[in-house]
Amino acid sequence: MSADDKADNKAEKFGGKIKEAAGKVTGDKEMQAEGAAQATKADVKDTVNDASDSVKGAFKGAKEE
Repeated sequence: MSADDKADNKAEKFGGKIKEAAGKVTGDKEMQAEGAAQATKADVKDTVNDASDSVKGAFKGAKEE
């Protein structure tokens, strides 16, 4: 995962947390849910990208042996 991807995911997660908090403060349940979903989506992207990097590293290591 590139540094840009990590930064984008962190920004998306942060934006989601802000949106979720704004929804809580204003009582807007839809905004709150959208923010939570946005933050979760960013977490999932990070997890998938980290797993992909691990698999690539394992294959690279196996090729070198």
